[in-house]
Amino acid sequence: MIALSGFWLSFCAVVIFGVTLALVIIQPKGLSIGWSSAGGAIVAISLGVVKLADVATVWSIVWNATFTFVAVIIISLVLDRVGFFKWAALHVLILARGSVTRAFIYQLVLGAFVACFFANDGAALILTPIVYEQMIALGFDRRSAMPFVMAAGFIADTTSLPLVVSNLVNIVSANYFHIGFVSYAATMAPVDVVAFGASLGVLYLYYRGDLKSRYDVGLLPTPSSVIADRRIFRAGWVVLVALVIGYLLSEPLHFALSVPASLIAIVFLALASSSRALSSSKVIRDAPWKIVVFSVGMYLVVYGLFNAGLTRYLSEALSGVSHAGVVPSALVGGVGAAVLSAVMNNMPTVLVGALAIHGSHTSGVVHSVLVYANVVGADLGPKFTPIGSLATLLWLHVLETKGIKISWGQYFKQGIILTVPVLLVTLLALSGWISLIH
Repeated sequence: MIALSGFWLSFCAVVIFGVTLALVIIQPKGLSIGWSSAGGAIVAISLGVVKLADVATVWSIVWNATFTFVAVIIISLVLDRVGFFKWAALHVLILARGSVTRAFIYQLVLGAFVACFFANDGAALILTPIVYEQMIALGFDRRSAMPFVMAAGFIADTTSLPLVVSNLVNIVSANYFHIGFVSYAATMAPVDVVAFGASLGVLYLYYRGDLKSRYDVGLLPTPSSVIADRRIFRAGWVVLVALVIGYLLSEPLHFALSVPASLIAIVFLALASSSRALSSSKVIRDAPWKIVVFSVGMYLVVYGLFNAGLTRYLSEALSGVSHAGVVPSALVGGVGAAVLSAVMNNMPTVLVGALAIHGSHTSGVVHSVLVYANVVGADLGPKFTPIGSLATLLWLHVLETKGIKISWGQYFKQGIILTVPVLLVTLLALSGWISLIH
């Protein structure tokens, strides 16, 4: 192992991070994000940018977040295979009674609900294809279906704030700062309501010209007809209630969120294994195991930036703005995290932000607002660019398989117009709410 210091340590940390991130985003010749991040971590360790002892430190930060995320996605996959989300989406269209405007609004409510309990990735990747297929089945052309498609992807991220499990970014931050499930929800659930209202407003204003037509509800299949296994469907409701209870008990009883999530995922897999309608082995294969390798590898690479002292500059900036008060701290911390997420992906950004906040030595209400503003920025910032999050890249890939090609220019334009007002309103709501409860 080479021992670097000074300029060469900083230089190598930046180069390793840049190359690793580029490989993760571009994925040349289908190169897995797991292999890219693992390769970057190995190079960082070999050059002494990251020490072997840092592996244990990083694992202590990401293990709970990673396994909770995988468990939630497994639960989502089983429910998707059994027809739960398609059943819910059909109910939304029926309740709208043929009004495209009402259907659009109700879909946003459904997307926010799914993002809340099944994470933003589940909401974007599972709901978007369902919504698009139903729009086409109702006779909508591509132009008429686009508002629903874009809104499904947008709302999945902008309303992934309320619970720790709503976004992998949330889990990482809550775990790093030792924030319990209930404490996190008490702070962020009200803020998420504001984020939803702002998202609904900007999406409606942007797409209102395409929401004037009607559709024939009679063309829709009955929701019950899409349920692949009624036994699992009915049992799923009971199991999901048990999952929420497990989340609520995790804070007072001091156990990791991954415990109830993993137990419920195992229960769902057991139910799936006894069903003719779905395969538990296929669900396991489709689970995002590469995220486990990606999380550890990418965060080791980011930790190299910390070892090189590069996060110190961010810490100094946060320390400086903290003297200006709660609102400036929320805006600077949140917008900064959003911009970094848009440029270098929100996964490494949330840890960079957490390390910088920890190094800023702020305290009290300002510290709290910086912690949560970092989460808001990392959750909403990815909507600025297509590379802001893995979920967005996967979402664009799913759309392309459906014949929907969204250019980067089109995404940039809509992303900036829609995201900026939602981000600013949400950060202002966050600063006001934290000031009130503290």
